[in-house]
This record gives sequence, structure tokens and C-alpha cells, in this order.
Amino acid sequence: MVMDMLTRRENMQIKMHCVTIEDLVPKDHFLRKLDASVDFTFVYDMMQDLYCENNGRPSIDPVMIEKYLLLGYLYGIYSERRTQQEIDVNMAYKWFLGLDLDESAPDHSTISQNRRRRFNGKNLFRIMFEEVLRQCIEKGLVDGKVILTDSTHVKANASSKKNIRVLVERETTEYMERLERYEAAEREKLESEGKIKPKGPFRNNDDQSELVARTTSTTDPDAGFLQRPGKPQGMHYLDHQSIDAKNGIIVDVAVTPGNTNDVTPYLDRIEYMREKMCLPIEAVGVDSAYDVGLVHQELLENGIEVYTPKNEDKSTYKVEFTRDDFRYDQEADTLTCPAGNLLVLRRLQHGDYYVGRVYGSKSSDCNLCHLREKCLAPSQRSRRVYINIFEYAFRRSHDKDGTPEHKRVLDLRQVWCEGTFAAQKARHKLRNLYRRGLEAAEDHCLLSATAINLKRMVKCIG
Repeated sequence: MVMDMLTRRENMQIKMHCVTIEDLVPKDHFLRKLDASVDFTFVYDMMQDLYCENNGRPSIDPVMIEKYLLLGYLYGIYSERRTQQEIDVNMAYKWFLGLDLDESAPDHSTISQNRRRRFNGKNLFRIMFEEVLRQCIEKGLVDGKVILTDSTHVKANASSKKNIRVLVERETTEYMERLERYEAAEREKLESEGKIKPKGPFRNNDDQSELVARTTSTTDPDAGFLQRPGKPQGMHYLDHQSIDAKNGIIVDVAVTPGNTNDVTPYLDRIEYMREKMCLPIEAVGVDSAYDVGLVHQELLENGIEVYTPKNEDKSTYKVEFTRDDFRYDQEADTLTCPAGNLLVLRRLQHGDYYVGRVYGSKSSDCNLCHLREKCLAPSQRSRRVYINIFEYAFRRSHDKDGTPEHKRVLDLRQVWCEGTFAAQKARHKLRNLYRRGLEAAEDHCLLSATAINLKRMVKCIG
């Protein structure tokens, strides 16, 4: 066995080296590839109106500020103070910011004040996200044909000890307004055909808005109380992301309070992607939270195929006969029960996420029916059957359940959506927030998404 002699390095002499920062950054470093792949000069145009043209103190280069913030999200450094410390000792970080060997990073407080004051309310991080996305589109990394959507919870910076119960007015969302427009059109059609009675006069309730009890936080009132099976309970935000299926590039980010239903912002975001980002969407892949009639109807009208998990029977009937046991006559607009009795249209019913036609039987028919026990609960006098006005679109989408394309799109959704959220939470600061308010939460999620897109751009370009 060969033994090595113990060596101690003492009284080391400091040598003089003639090097540049270029010599110290590896040629194949990720930040070199990123700088070569992305043109960051768009930042100057984006921020030009925030600076004075002919007087004032010299500012920090705005591109340096954006890159400074991006470094934190690219490498999962939560604190801006810590980001400054890492830049000062990491040659690659200095090179990326355009600093020389003997230059220190901008002070973290200067970056923080720019973010909190100069950039506040200017929507700059969405503009930056969209510009990076446009560069991805120009490079052919996005085709916009199949879009995959999901949401994840992000913990708010709010103390659980500061939660209170309050009464607030129920908000009218764009989703609800869309639903009400369909209801109004359906009601007008049925009333004109004489199938239902005109809606009677009602009292003006403008001064009597519906109040609902909500759990809110005094430290971050914009956050929402998340209470879902399998999810952590508490104050959160929801990060809704849509991803292009070609290379996993994130094409949209929207942030809502944690108590928002996933489907609420969805149709607005589809419009945004089609109109603002000009994506030629042909199909979407979503989970069962988006499997509601209005989504199927609107996307069908826009020529977009919808793929959701297979529709399992979620019937809550307490009797044997279900909706499928009743035969529909489209010409007469009636239902026939298994015993041969007719159910006629009674009214329209508007729920939170659906509008349905309500068909009812005569109690005299049900009283004498030999199948009564299979059709009615003991407390019922007659049978009511609800049919969603979007049933055609809903069934048309689910006719594709189990097909190869259905399986392919849902497999892509699982890989890209769930995989992307896992990567963002592990390495790109999406696990929790350190700032408060909806705008700050959206900025945080946009920067995390931009970091993912930059990494995937570099990987695709090579």
C-alpha cells in the first residue's frame, strides 16, 4: 500500500494574475447561452417612460435590474439581499449583469425600491413575460395548437392568527356574466315560443346586494382562504398557467385569490391567448375542474376541441331511475318516463355554474304509477329532471373519451402542467410568496414562469 505524505500549505504568497471576467466564465455556462439566445434590449423601450430624459442622477441600467431579478428566479434565490451576495462572489452572475471583476452588485435595497416604487402598477413583468414569449414564438418553439391548463396553490405571506370572518358582497365575475347572457337568450327563445311564462316583475335589489361570509386575512386581504381536499388549508393564491404542448413553453399566467374556482378565469384567458398572443388554438387539455357546460359550449363555438378526464357518473339520485332512463322528444320538447308519462318544460334554473331546463311530471300521473318506488323518493309528489342547456356541447366533447387523441392530450397535460409546477416549486420560487397583494403575487408568478421559459428556450435552441 502506497502512503501519501501529509502536506500543509502555509505562508502562501498572493500571486498577481492577468485575467478578465471573460476568462473566468466557462464557455458552455447556461448564462452565456441565455445571453446569446435572448435579446434583452426590449427592456429599454419597456422602461423608457419611467426615467427622465435630460436631468437627474445616473440610474442603474434597467437591463441590469431585470437580469438581477431574473437571477433570483432562475436559481431559486428567495431573498434579494442574498441575490446581491451571490452576485458578488459568482463570476458568471457578474458577467451576466455586465459587471467587471472589481465592480460590486447594485445594493439590494436599490433593486427593492425600484421594484416597489418605480415599477409598481406599470405591469412591467407581464410585458417582459409576453416579450420573452414572442421571442419563443419567433424561434418556432410555440405553435399554439394544443394548450394545456391547470392551477396550483402558492402560499400567501399571511399569518394564520390574523384571519377573520367577514361579510362581503358576492362578486359578479366575467364567467357569471357570460352564463347570464346565455340564460337571457335561452329564456327569450322559450318565452317567444310560449314554452315558459314570461318572468314576472321583481323588486330592485341594487341596495340589497347578496352578502356571503368569507375568511380573510388582515395582513394580506387580497389572498383567499384555500379549503380543498388534498390541499393545505390557509391563505393562498392560485397560479393559473397555460402551456403550449410542443415544447412546454408557458403561454399565459393569471393569478387569483385561493378561494377562486379554477374555471372562473379560464374563458377570459383563452380569449387573451387567441387575441393578444395570436395563438391558433385548436384543442385544449384540462382537468375535471374545467369540465362544465359553459366551457364546452364557448370553445365549441370557437372551433376548439376540449379534452378532459373521462366523465364518470356522479349521479346523486336516491332512486333507481336516472336522467338517462327518460326519453327526450326534441320536436315536442318533452321527456317520456319509463312508465310512458310525459314530463313537460316547467322553467329555467340558474345555478352558479350551469343553466338548466327543468321538466316535471304531473303528480296525478305519479300517484297511480306502478314504477313510483323506482322513480320517486318517499317525500316527492312528482318527478323533476334537469337538462343543461349546454348538454349537446358537453356530450360532444365526451364522445372523444378513450380515443388515442384524448389519451395523448391528457398525458401531455400531466407531463407539462404538473411537471412544470413541480419544477417551479422546487427550483423557481413558486412555493410561497414573500410580498403581499394580488399585483405582487402576479409579478412573482410571472417572473417564475419567465425563468422556466428562458431555460426551456435555451434547451431547445441548444
